[in-house]
Amino acid sequence: MIDPRFIYLALLLAAVGVYGYVRDTFRGVTSPNRVTWSLWGLEGVLGFGVEIQQHVGLASLMTLMLGLGPCVVVLASFRNPHSVWKIGAFDVVCAVISLTGLALWAIVQQPALALISFVAADQVAALPTLRKSWLAPSTESPRVFVMGSLNCGITLLTLKMFTTAGALYPGCVAMTDFVLTILIVGRVGPRVRGDGVVSSRATTGRS
Repeated sequence: MIDPRFIYLALLLAAVGVYGYVRDTFRGVTSPNRVTWSLWGLEGVLGFGVEIQQHVGLASLMTLMLGLGPCVVVLASFRNPHSVWKIGAFDVVCAVISLTGLALWAIVQQPALALISFVAADQVAALPTLRKSWLAPSTESPRVFVMGSLNCGITLLTLKMFTTAGALYPGCVAMTDFVLTILIVGRVGPRVRGDGVVSSRATTGRS
């Protein structure tokens, strides 16, 4: 347990990560997947509303940032449409499954099951970017995910009570961001495939 005010440090780290990602999007260095980032934005804002109702405390500000940050990324992607990752069938399927999970979250009366549906929707939303990071890690910027792991870790440590409602969502985000960091920084996909560079299959994935 650390002082709850450390959440402001987590928010700063999140802002730094989003700023770098948006800057790289403007430059065409990064190619955000709009399916992932749009769903992350929606889920973060919805999650913030739920945490406010459940009196999670200052940690809920981190959830709000997890919603607002992706919204900024999506808006930035329209500034440089040539850098945006092309949406394929896999992305559409993930979007449908994720939205279905959010629908279940909204209508299910059992809090535990609703929370699981919400977190599952968030994890499915991450799959398109996880796939892209495997296929073409050079089209991603790792800083936002490094910062994501750190700020979610700090958020977990600021919780006065380690409850499922307060910890499950940031905990899963931290794990997803950690995996994305490994895939991007370690260029795991190209190494396993023996490419050494971005494959032609991945390159044709961009619009």
